[in-house]
Amino acid sequence: MRFSSTNTNRQRQRGPHLWLQALFVSLLLATGIAAAQAETQASKFTAEDIFALEWANDVQVSPDGRQIIYVRHSNDIMNDSTRRSLWLVDVRSGEKTPLFADGHQYSSPRWSADGKRVAFISNMSGSSQIHVHWLEQNKTARITDVRRGISNLTWAPDGKHIAFSMEVLAPTTDFARSVYRPTRPEGAKWSEPAIIVERTYYQADGRGLLDSAYRQLFVVSAEGGAERQLTSGNYNHGGQLAWVPDSSAIVFSANRRDDWEYHTLEANLFKVSLENAELTQITHTAGREYAPSFSPDGRSLAFLHSSGKPEPYRNAKLQVMNWRSHGNDPEITELLSDFDRSIESPSWLNANTIAFQYADRGRLKLARVAARGGRHTDLVNDVGTGSNGRPYLGGMFSASGSGVLAYTQANAHRLGNVAVWQGGDSRVLTRLNENLLGQRELGEVHEFTYNSSYDNTEIHGWYITPPGFDANKEYPLMVEIHGGPHLAYGPYFAAELQRYAAEGYIVFYNNYRGSSSYGYDFAMLLNNNYSSPYDFADHMSGIDALIEKGFVDANNLFITGGSAGGIATAYAVGLTDRFNAAVATNPVINWVSKVLTADSYVGQIANQFPGMPWEEHEHYWQRSPLSLVGNVTTPTLTLTGESDRRTPISDSEQFYQALKLRGVDTAMVRIPGSYHGISNRPSRMIMKIEHALAWFEKYKQ
Repeated sequence: MRFSSTNTNRQRQRGPHLWLQALFVSLLLATGIAAAQAETQASKFTAEDIFALEWANDVQVSPDGRQIIYVRHSNDIMNDSTRRSLWLVDVRSGEKTPLFADGHQYSSPRWSADGKRVAFISNMSGSSQIHVHWLEQNKTARITDVRRGISNLTWAPDGKHIAFSMEVLAPTTDFARSVYRPTRPEGAKWSEPAIIVERTYYQADGRGLLDSAYRQLFVVSAEGGAERQLTSGNYNHGGQLAWVPDSSAIVFSANRRDDWEYHTLEANLFKVSLENAELTQITHTAGREYAPSFSPDGRSLAFLHSSGKPEPYRNAKLQVMNWRSHGNDPEITELLSDFDRSIESPSWLNANTIAFQYADRGRLKLARVAARGGRHTDLVNDVGTGSNGRPYLGGMFSASGSGVLAYTQANAHRLGNVAVWQGGDSRVLTRLNENLLGQRELGEVHEFTYNSSYDNTEIHGWYITPPGFDANKEYPLMVEIHGGPHLAYGPYFAAELQRYAAEGYIVFYNNYRGSSSYGYDFAMLLNNNYSSPYDFADHMSGIDALIEKGFVDANNLFITGGSAGGIATAYAVGLTDRFNAAVATNPVINWVSKVLTADSYVGQIANQFPGMPWEEHEHYWQRSPLSLVGNVTTPTLTLTGESDRRTPISDSEQFYQALKLRGVDTAMVRIPGSYHGISNRPSRMIMKIEHALAWFEKYKQ
């Protein structure tokens, strides 16, 4: 605060005490104003806040239902990564105890059947290995010494062994062995050796080029020692593992057809003997059987089945096998046959009841059903995590077998916490982000429905109003479109969308036709129509519905989305000039080239298109935003990971160069080292958000 010299002299003339008093008051006022300004600024959700977010995942309830162990995720600002620690929660008291919370990484905690030990994966001994912790003795031992990634940890019921899956390198092919390789002289600097690719499935987003390796099942003594391989062959074995009740064998899912790489929707259940590794096929149904789970009494095996039809969407069905009949003609009953939702993660609450989760109208729910059939009963409807940055449905649960469920709980203002359901009631046991988000004024999430102008189909959506929202004012609107397209958004905390709202935007998102959680028919409305004028109409109708509410500035409209949402963004600007600016993240621009360069080509061509690109060229071209680029006048930015193998950056380059040739304002943001999941590091999530905000601000009126 500045002081007038005249006023200061007058104060001095009144006496030193009056002058000091005035100065003191002035300083208090200045400090108060600064504090108020700081408080106002602090209430806004900032980019830096993303580094401070935490969330719970992989919650595992003990066999007696008294304790929950979970993986606590927290971001590391110094290493731009996510720390994973293990914590215990007492179900009755809610007391929290760190089990392992240091500089190492921890994952996949699993209780032994007696509840006295916990197995987990950690790099605490230098590389990622299986460790076992004895709770009463507070002692930990490493029990493996393997060289490749471990997954699917599963205790034997008798507690003597732990099963897991791991990739094993395949033998060198005849062609690779036949290549002459001269000996390099000592000290010579030659080029890196050639990489020979022969497999159909040779690359994967997030991993790059794959080694010629196949996932096999192993067991190791719970007290340590050499691991023993149970399966073999050039097939992938794994997924959820289920020990038979007497600990003599393991049930798992695999596709062991000779041409399995061309049949991505096929898999059967198999049993492998612990004694002699004898392999027995249990199911023979067309389609995919997976996620096996034995009842506590060992009499029944629950599992999921999904159709093998070449379609882009299918509902998973819950089936139960009488285990005593699991020979050549097993007795199998399908539960909830008329239930038009996809069932996930069946697990037994007790010998007569199966718990499962399913997505319904933008929410992830837990439910139960009697093993002998009947209607399902919903238990909770707030399963979630919120770790992705966008409001995707996600989350998990575990059942104790004694009637207690632990699950990850989330809502519109908080990321995933640990919650428990017991005896008809649910409680949230952690408050991981209260110190941060409790001090932030977040955007308010509002739910609404409207009808699409294309065919009057009801579309379900949400909009976030910015902090300090005044319904009598008009705000710029941003539509953010989800990926998939057979995924779904919901009323969950989303760091990216909250950042947009914090900068004064109304953020609109929806579950357009093709989204999951609304049943088979709704999901199939995009069959052979992805992207199209139909889903475009779903988005535009929602924008018009919000404009009619009176608080949207129709002269400040913006559009963005990632993956399928990036495609929809690039397609939309070829159909309309209503948007001030667009940001297409990880888009497909040319389907003809994309499907033959991406890692998803085998499954995507068969299930999302009417034929091969050289057979149905016109169809691929009509679905491509590049076919509409001659219409584009909207300033459009593309943002893609340079290592993306799902929507390769070559597609973004095609759009950028086409727009440059047409003289349309454009920019291309390339994220070095990033795969398809651009937001997988905190700094990359911030890059994505802040580049979009800067681009939109440039064209705001």
